[in-house]
Order: sequence, then structure tokens, then C-alpha cells
Amino acid sequence: MAQKPSIPKGTRDFSPVEMARRNYIFDTIREAFRLFGYKQIETPSLENLSTLMGKYGEEGDKLLFKILNSGDFMKAVNPEDLEARNLPRLTSQLCEKGLRYDLTVPFARFVVQHRADLQMPFKRFQIQPVWRADRPQKGRYREFYQCDADVVGSDSLHNEVELLSLIDFVMERLGINALIKVNNRKVLTGIAQVLGAEDKIVDITVAIDKIDKVGLENVNKELLEKGLSQEAVARLEPILTLTGTTEEKLARLSEILAASEEGLKGIAELREVLDGVAALGGKAEVELDVSLARGLNYYTGTIIEVKAKDVAIGSITGGGRYDNLTGVFGMPGLSGVGISFGADRIYDVLNQLDLYPAEISAAVKVLFINFGEAEARMAEKCVAALRRAGISAQLYPDASKMKKQMNYANAEGVAYVAIIGEDELASGTVTLKNMATGEQQRLTPDGLVAALR
Repeated sequence: MAQKPSIPKGTRDFSPVEMARRNYIFDTIREAFRLFGYKQIETPSLENLSTLMGKYGEEGDKLLFKILNSGDFMKAVNPEDLEARNLPRLTSQLCEKGLRYDLTVPFARFVVQHRADLQMPFKRFQIQPVWRADRPQKGRYREFYQCDADVVGSDSLHNEVELLSLIDFVMERLGINALIKVNNRKVLTGIAQVLGAEDKIVDITVAIDKIDKVGLENVNKELLEKGLSQEAVARLEPILTLTGTTEEKLARLSEILAASEEGLKGIAELREVLDGVAALGGKAEVELDVSLARGLNYYTGTIIEVKAKDVAIGSITGGGRYDNLTGVFGMPGLSGVGISFGADRIYDVLNQLDLYPAEISAAVKVLFINFGEAEARMAEKCVAALRRAGISAQLYPDASKMKKQMNYANAEGVAYVAIIGEDELASGTVTLKNMATGEQQRLTPDGLVAALR
């Protein structure tokens, strides 16, 4: 017996019902992006590794899917590197391209490459899949969609306030009870400075970014392994576990970071952003979380992470400001800030909470029963008229038994069944049956369009 085919771990197939639900999420997010004034772009699935490498930190580089060069991919390999299994050098010799890890770095490349054609500030959105060679687990996939919105060419913190408002808008539309966590990378830099460990800022942010996954004790252990002193780790712990109101946290941070100009600047930015969000009176809870790090090296200011309060799953949205990202592509000084909705995790949240509107799973609104050639021809004309009117309709393709066709309509969740039998054919009418109530009415083709509209 032939082995049943399968798909790679960390990837998924989606049925028509699942795709209807996913499209509901994409459409909701896409409409919000447009309402907020963002314009859509797309970038290739493949990027040059020179574009991707070094932008996500050492751990991020390890998660890049790298693609073998076409043709004789071994021709450029140094035998000594092969013998020594020098993986970094072998990778550069075997692979010139990779699958994109996120949408932000390709966007930065896009901005630099097309700068002459863009009006600043430039607000873009992008909805495309990304790939990460991560260990698959619940809520974590190797192939997944991101839905990004970014603003480049503006230093204003009004952009952060708008993006937080956009998150709140989308979460409310989707019915998700959300917690929006906010921090500032400058605050983390200030903490490293007052601890006397500024050279360890990357190690600190990578470690504390795992605090929700592995716990504070394991974070402390990792920091010690990375070379932080026992005293520095002990001083850091109460900072990461600050409690109280937003104002109380900011006041305490101001005391702790009094000797750090960078840290105080981060606090001032946090205060302005959080005050702006509070003034809008959104539905989602917004929390200052000093332990929030988002361990990507390109963030320089505000950092954002969103969780669903009613489902145990990782972050469903994240983002932040990246003042120097385009600098690595030869365009220094262009500030940017953006967010990314994790559509696949949002999909899992909506599935667990059953938050989808009932009508999105219906493939077609009206199904015409097929009684034979003559009846089918009239039905096809009606189907065409309904489609022109924006109403989804189809004719059952085979003149099968009535019971089989009705069972099909029930299985597909069809709202209405249209019947054109001998009587209807003779009178030029259609019998329309409401599948939910069983009610039937005889209509002209024009009347059918009006009734279903």
C-alpha cells in the first residue's frame, strides 16, 4: 500500500471553511489598514541573504530558511570548509537567497530601492506569508502570514499612538479581548547602563524576551551564563517585576534611570504615547510592561506586543520603532515604526472562542436544483443574472435525484434553494425555498434578484 502523503511539520492545509474564516480575518485587517490611510505593497517570497542576514540577531539568523543555489550548487564550495564543516562559510557558498523571515526587513529594502518614487511619510501595509525554521508547537508555525502596517519618514510619536489605535480597532472588530503591552527600547538601554552592562544589551533583551515562556528564574540563569554579574541580575529582577499603575511605574523608572539620559528619554516617549492612547479611550487594556523586550536588534524606541486575554497563546500582534533599519541598506536617518498582526495566531484565537460570524462559511447563497437540460438552461440564465447583481449562485451540475441535491445544499450551508421544474419552466418563474424556515415563494427572475438582494 502506498504511503499516505504528508506536509512538512509547521505547515498546514486549509479547507474551504477554514479559508473562509481566514479571509474574514484578512479582510477585517485589510479594511482597517485602508481606513487608517495605509497603501498596499508586496515583496518577493525570496530575498538575497545579504538583505536578510544580520538583521534579526544571531538567533534570528539561525531561523532563516536558506535556499540552495540553482544548478551545480557545489561548484563554489571550498573543500577545506566542507572537510571542517564550517557551516557559516558553507552557507555563504551554497546559498545566495532565503525565504523572508518577516515583512519589515524586506520593506526597508523596498523603501531604499524605490526611495525616488515614494512620498514621505510613506504609510504601507502588506499581507503575505513568512517562513521561520523554528520548532513547531501550538501557535508557532514554520509558515505563517503576517499583516504589517508601517510608517517611514516621520519621527512623530503620533504614529505610535495611531498604530496602537489601529490595533484596538482591529481587535474590537474581531471581538478579541486584548491586552496591549508597551515598552521602550531606550528604557532597556538605560537599565543596562545603570547596571553597568551596556555592552550586554543584546544578551539582556534576548533573555528577558523569553520571560513569559521560561519564567524569571530561567531568565536570570541565562543572564548569568551570558556574563552578567550576580549583583546586576539581582538589581534587574525588581525592575522587570514592577507593579502598580502606569504613572507609578513611570515614576519608579524615573528614579531608577535618573543617571541615564537615554533611559529618561525612553520614559518621556512612553509617557507621551501612553497619554495619547488613553485620551482616545479605546476598548483594549494597555499596560506598561518593563520586561517587554521583543528581542529583535532593529527596534530603537517604542515596542509593542498584544495578547488575547481569554486564550493561552503567544503574542498575536507586535511591533515597534526602528530608527536605523534602512541605514544598513545605505539610507541612514530614515525613521520608521510598524506593527504586525499574526494572522495565524488570531485565527487560532477566533477558533477557540468561536467568534466568526455564521454567514462567512456559506460558499453560495442560492443553489438551483437541476431537473434536466431545458430547466438547467433557464436556471443558468438566472444564475448569471444573480451573479451580475452581486449575489452568489450556482446550478447543481448533474440532474441527480432531488434528495441528493437537497442533501448537498444542506451540507454546504446554502441559504436558499431555487427550483425550476415543469410548472416553473412553463410560467417563466422560479420557486425559492428558504432552507432555514422552509418558506417557499414563486417569483419572476427579476423578482428573484430583488428578493435575494
